[in-house]
Amino acid sequence: MWPDRRLIELFGIEHPIIQAPMAGSGKADLVVAVSEAGGLGSLGCAVMTAEEVRTQLGIIRQRTAKPINVNFFTHKAPAGADGRERGWRQRLAPYYAELGLDPASAPSGAGRAPFDNAYCELMTELKPKVVSFHFGLPETALLKRVKDAGSIVVASATTVEEAHWLEDNGVDAVVAQGFEAGGHRGMFLTEDLTSQAGTMALVPQIVDAVRLPVIAAGGIGDARGIAAAFMLGAAGVQLGTAYLFCPESTISPLHRAALKAGREDRTALTNVFTGRPARGLMNRVMREVGPISPEAPPFPLATGALQPLRGKAEAKGSDDFSPLWSGQAARLGRELGAAELTRTLATEAQAILRKMGAATA
Repeated sequence: MWPDRRLIELFGIEHPIIQAPMAGSGKADLVVAVSEAGGLGSLGCAVMTAEEVRTQLGIIRQRTAKPINVNFFTHKAPAGADGRERGWRQRLAPYYAELGLDPASAPSGAGRAPFDNAYCELMTELKPKVVSFHFGLPETALLKRVKDAGSIVVASATTVEEAHWLEDNGVDAVVAQGFEAGGHRGMFLTEDLTSQAGTMALVPQIVDAVRLPVIAAGGIGDARGIAAAFMLGAAGVQLGTAYLFCPESTISPLHRAALKAGREDRTALTNVFTGRPARGLMNRVMREVGPISPEAPPFPLATGALQPLRGKAEAKGSDDFSPLWSGQAARLGRELGAAELTRTLATEAQAILRKMGAATA
């Protein structure tokens, strides 16, 4: 039914469709729905403590025995950036004054923790089928423990060089993240955004460069995109924005409304929310401060100063200071339950692939 079954067999799933692990945008309900429908549900853990991850995985395991993916960030914790954080709060001070807030009340610190010993202990104990990483890989000793526990390891690449590096360092599959993708860029061997390729160009080059199954990600919003990814040589696809439309996603009503009005020309890469480039729908703070601001402190320290502004604005019904993560294919979103969406995408994509096979026979 699928032209490449490597990912299906590697993960033990029915459909080579992965729900992207969008930290803060989906928890147990979304993961369970996708996995029960035959795809691979993913839990994004970047904004959770180890105990919060344990709680979510406990809920998931009560509701499904199907394979799941647990995802972590592997950034280096920044040090010595106090001055940058102070400068960032000063840059945002006019917005604080506008909303009647005190800049000194903004929390400082990271807010997002990289994969560490506590997370690793949890993974070796609970042994999820797949553990995936963003921004490279954790240190060698931690990675070895995850693999020795029996989990399959997946990581994102935004260039052929990054894909080679991941293969050389022991991953079992590579996510080829095109420039169109929503959320954080997974880049880790370069900081040059101008070097980033789109999904159509990136996927076949990574397919040709590595021996591993390649998962296409970025701008894939419907069955046509899934079929195209397989024609490019991918063994599976990862969709994020498409699943944000599902009732199981945990995005805010403001974010959901913005997605419904989303267009391909209304997203941009921005560092103002976290300090690292991520694609989202344009809003006031992105236009006026960024989208890319040299004043933003290093990832993830930019987040703290935006939190009070976001909270106050959202309480007034405004998304001026909210990260509205979205890829470039939001127009293709459908308001279906996550299980129904997964099955529909699989059915429609296979129909297209059969038609294409018949046409070329």
